[in-house]
Amino acid sequence: MTRLVRAFVVALILAASVASAQEQWGGFRGRGGGRYPPRYPTATGFDGGFNFCRLMYTSDRREAGGSGWSTDYWDADINFSTRLAELTKVTISRQPDGRPSHFTLRIADPLLFQCPFLDATDVGTAFFSDAEAEILRNYLLKGGFLWVDDFWGPYAWDNWVAQISKVLPPGQFPIRDLGLDHPIRRTMFEFADLPQIPSINFWRGSGTTSERYELSAEPHFRGIADQHGRLMVVMTHNTDISDAWEREAEDPQFFLSFSPQGYAVGIDVVLYGLTH
Repeated sequence: MTRLVRAFVVALILAASVASAQEQWGGFRGRGGGRYPPRYPTATGFDGGFNFCRLMYTSDRREAGGSGWSTDYWDADINFSTRLAELTKVTISRQPDGRPSHFTLRIADPLLFQCPFLDATDVGTAFFSDAEAEILRNYLLKGGFLWVDDFWGPYAWDNWVAQISKVLPPGQFPIRDLGLDHPIRRTMFEFADLPQIPSINFWRGSGTTSERYELSAEPHFRGIADQHGRLMVVMTHNTDISDAWEREAEDPQFFLSFSPQGYAVGIDVVLYGLTH
């Protein structure tokens, strides 16, 4: 099946499922701009289903359009979890009201090791202390998986590289492009080109996709593997995949232009991370 046909099929499934989602628990979120309190896990909160785990970190700088660890929180977490349940056989953990159970975790939280998958956004502003770097290193080397998204341009990239290098020294764990032959690109849906997805506000204001203009014209799909070739960290740079989830219900044109691609990439990355 071609990439275009796959994307079209995903779009149809997503559009058709909105009505049922609305009946279940009040509809998909997509307002954006809200600030929700962290939802910390408890020892009994992990019931064997999938929990979207978002990494909380300290920011030591700001990036235009970002809000640190809480960028795209928590609408993206809820919407992605629901779509994952609809489009795959993955069982997700749910709250008593039926909404997906999702958590925010500080790096020092021992329950971090209960999350096989971690998501982090706006990581061009992140700062890791030496103690936090050691915890993250242990998490990743023990089988954890981290996906970082929504950071734009060379300054954000350089900041992220400096921080992740504290966690995984580049001489031992180099950053590499995830090429066209990498199986993560076809875990469930096949994609060759990493889509450049802007925030909905930038897209509405400019009609374009590169949030730092010529400085972020090309999206990058990169990763860090352990010594056995297992991917530990995936990086989607110069794109905002998670805004395709967060804001899917806000604008039909934005949804049709970006959400099917965003969910295809997201499901591929998460399924790959959970199965390798």
